[in-house]
Amino acid sequence: MSAARVTVIGAGLMGHGIAQVFARAGHQVTVQDPYQPSLDSLRDRIAANLRDLGQDESAVERVRGERDLGAAVAEADYVVEAAPEDIALKQATFATIEAHAPADCVLASNTSVIPITQIMAGLRDRSRAIGTHWWNPPFLVPLVEVIQTEWTDPSVIEWTMQLHGALGKTAVHVRKDVPGFIGNRLQHALWREAISIVDRGIADAQTVDAVIRASIGRRLSVLAPLANADLVGTDLTLAIHRTVLPDIENRPGPSPLLEKLVADGKLGFKTGEGFSTWSQSQQSDIRQAMVRHLTAAAVQDPPPSGAIAPWRRH
Repeated sequence: MSAARVTVIGAGLMGHGIAQVFARAGHQVTVQDPYQPSLDSLRDRIAANLRDLGQDESAVERVRGERDLGAAVAEADYVVEAAPEDIALKQATFATIEAHAPADCVLASNTSVIPITQIMAGLRDRSRAIGTHWWNPPFLVPLVEVIQTEWTDPSVIEWTMQLHGALGKTAVHVRKDVPGFIGNRLQHALWREAISIVDRGIADAQTVDAVIRASIGRRLSVLAPLANADLVGTDLTLAIHRTVLPDIENRPGPSPLLEKLVADGKLGFKTGEGFSTWSQSQQSDIRQAMVRHLTAAAVQDPPPSGAIAPWRRH
């Protein structure tokens, strides 16, 4: 077993957090970003996160920045791309990565919704391409969705699952490459119905959010949907679905209400108004509450268990 040479593409919100997790587990991490100010602040941001979490700040010494993409991946065992959600940008990035990375380097994308098949379609060797969807913030949320494509070598899937498990992450195997994978499909199914309830005048946005916080939101982390269905009985679940599902929102496109909010420039926290109005203090309060909640939960997560042997083509 040895430390892997990991390259993270992008030094932004997700990229620096992913780098932090790998470095804390003992891996040598290169973070590539063409924007020098992001690289200049990279280690300070990681050190601040580690300090806030009461973790060893020396992990930041295993992180270095690099502007040149080819140089950043030239000796990597594992590359994870955390660039903006622009498919053309991601495709171009991976074309450059493939031209410079070793043949035994696993290539992963951290996209949250774009099918990995679309991102990796232009690669010459698609057998080593995979998706690894981390959740924000990466150093507090344990889930990593490992997405295979029709081309992915089974040994790449196995190794990637082991790699992230050794980070202390909850690595789950997504067996079919579909938009949104698992987590975002579930999340946005809930959001679609929440928006529909407001659009239909059943309740206002504040009431919808209050219902979530005071009921299913409290128990979801210990009683997930399918376990809950078994708890109450699949027969009762079927009876409820026969009554409720015909009336639940099922349009294939976005809500007209959501489209109108965007057209009117009501972009949520960005502009101070979306489904609700948000003062700066309210925005700060909700962000701080989320960090406190996730930090408290992270205390229960398993610590990183160490390094893993690099993947080698069989």
